[in-house]
Amino acid sequence: MNRLRITPSIIPNMFTAMNMFCGFLSIINAASGEYIYACWLILIAALFDMLDGTMARLTNSSSALGVQLDSLSDLVSFGVAPSFLIYKTYLIQYNAMGIIISSFLMIAGGLRLARFNVQLVGFTKSYFTGLPIPSAAIAVATFIIAFYTKSVGFNPAVINYIIPIVFILSYLMVSNIKYDTFPKFTKKGLKDKPYLYVSPLILVLIIIFIPLKRILFLIFVLIILFGIFRHIYNSFSKIKLK
Repeated sequence: MNRLRITPSIIPNMFTAMNMFCGFLSIINAASGEYIYACWLILIAALFDMLDGTMARLTNSSSALGVQLDSLSDLVSFGVAPSFLIYKTYLIQYNAMGIIISSFLMIAGGLRLARFNVQLVGFTKSYFTGLPIPSAAIAVATFIIAFYTKSVGFNPAVINYIIPIVFILSYLMVSNIKYDTFPKFTKKGLKDKPYLYVSPLILVLIIIFIPLKRILFLIFVLIILFGIFRHIYNSFSKIKLK
């Protein structure tokens, strides 16, 4: 009789499964009109997404299967869920065109994940090519948390920015702009990228003085802009060297 074999890989895979489950719950809540709950579920999914990689390293159980499962979970939680959210909260009024525009986040995210899997060598990377799909999804979720209320809908001051945000995030995911990975707390990491360790401390201080709803969105705007400005700076530097 064969006994069920439990391997260390089951631990990170459980976190990955919880990521996917949160994405599924987000879609259900969005379909029921509970948009803010749906947004927070995307943020919780992002937490599980971060923890599955950490657990894989701690248990030394990184695998090709885990990479594929992680990408499938990310497509649900950070591709389908935010696309459906932005459609239900605003783009639904544009009918078929609204469906097409809102799907850009999902389609670009799928392309981003496929490219990541094809280019992945080993199980660690020093940077990401293109905006990571969780960052794009968190930007959408925090934008809705910051500027949407059930009684009024979106704040009129931000309505004109919604469609451009969808286009910009979709483009950034499939672009060649480099974004740093989450820092690992090592002496080498501190020496190579000290700003990644100082930034969280600065953000904690900012949170004390700015309402939480707005600061969550602001943080991810700054992360996205930092990657863009660095890409522009590096491009001009290469031109000058020529």
